[in-house]
This record gives sequence, C-alpha cells and structure tokens, in this order.
Amino acid sequence: MKSDEPSLARLMAMAQQGDRLAYRTLLLECGNWLRRYFGRRVPPGHLEDLVQETLLALHHKLATYDPDRAFLPWLSAIARYRWVDHLRRIYRAEETELDEDMIGANDEPAIAARISLERLFKQLPSAQVRAIELVKIEGLSVAEASRACGQSESLIKVNIHRGLKKLTAMIEKA
Repeated sequence: MKSDEPSLARLMAMAQQGDRLAYRTLLLECGNWLRRYFGRRVPPGHLEDLVQETLLALHHKLATYDPDRAFLPWLSAIARYRWVDHLRRIYRAEETELDEDMIGANDEPAIAARISLERLFKQLPSAQVRAIELVKIEGLSVAEASRACGQSESLIKVNIHRGLKKLTAMIEKA
C-alpha cells in the first residue's frame, strides 16, 4: 500500500468506525511514514522509540480526527509535538549529566563568586533574595517559586526585578 493522503484518510475513517484491519494497516503505514519523517530529525538510536510514542499518541487521539480534514497535516502535528517533547527530554538529560572533567575542577572562582553574592544578598530584603535564588539560581519557574515561598507570581516578578536592580546598582557603585 502507498502512504498517500487519500489512502491514509480513508484508513483512518474506517478505523474510527471500528475496522480492525484498517486500523492495523493504518498503524503500519503511519509507522513507515513516521520513520521517514523522524529519520532526518533524530539519531537512529532514538527513532523507534519516537515512532512508537507517536503511534501511541495517534491511538489516544483517534477520536479527535475529523474525516473532513486532511490526515497527513494532522499526523504531522502530532509527530512534531512528540519530536519537540523528545528534544526537551534530551536537553534536560544533557543538563543534568556532569562531565567528569568538571568534577573536582578548580572551584575557587565559583566559591568566591557565591561568597560575594551572599554578601550582596545581605543588603537586600529577604523576599527579594528568596525570589532571585529560586528563579535565577535554582532555575524554578515563577509559578513554582510562587508556590515555594507563598508569594503571588506578580510579587515574585516584582521582587526579582527590584532585587536585581539593587544588585546592579551596588555592583556599579563598587
């Protein structure tokens, strides 16, 4: 079978009606199409996992497909979202991995910077310090920082802005 738009749309409509053979054929053809789609976007070791994740997403969204609309753009959107999620997972994993050369490296500049920062923080109100530490140093989102310290999201943003403005002024003055 050829994975063209009319054939896939027809198979999808039949699958929505409960035709198991059409559904099985649809999954096989979509799998082939997705392998070509992702083949240029991900390393070979990640290809099958991404194809299977996308087919699973297609299964979960089966009822949302409108037979009056084109099938391939619908499938492409699902594939694109799965791909972006995949990239996010990869980049998060890379951020958390430590390079062995970095472990035990000369940490003196980082320690000195932290001591200097703590001295500057002593001159700020504690709410501003907490907001800056949570969002700018620990990497939490504004919403997460808001929940962590019991301040509204707006107040977190204001505290960060005012705190950084004061820090900048103190550093420029020094």
